[in-house]
Amino acid sequence: MSRKVQYHWDLEVYQISVNAAMRIFEISKTFPKEETYSLTDQIRRSSRSVSSAIAEGWRRRKYLKAFVNKLNESESEAAETQVWLEYSVKCGYMDRVHGKKLHETYDNIIGKLVTMGNNPEPWLLKKSQ
Repeated sequence: MSRKVQYHWDLEVYQISVNAAMRIFEISKTFPKEETYSLTDQIRRSSRSVSSAIAEGWRRRKYLKAFVNKLNESESEAAETQVWLEYSVKCGYMDRVHGKKLHETYDNIIGKLVTMGNNPEPWLLKKSQ
């Protein structure tokens, strides 16, 4: 936290997750039509859910358990995205280089979320007296 974070979009982890989801969106445009309602839909949904859960958690940060729960949900969506990335590569819809780089990006996101969840106090809103 080198500068004051006022909004969820100020969080580095949020910015990284949005950029990663947008990369997945662009790459998934090339997936075969028969994957539209399965792999394409799943990877887009899970990747977008990472940032949406971060935003929801940010708005619930006056309550420790609610905040940490949303961080955990975001973490699980990031892990799910890694699974879909693996399938995308193994099915030949995404090249290994892009798949590996995105997988590593989601490892980074998960690490940041775990760190925030293990030490949530700096992020919580202070109760007024």
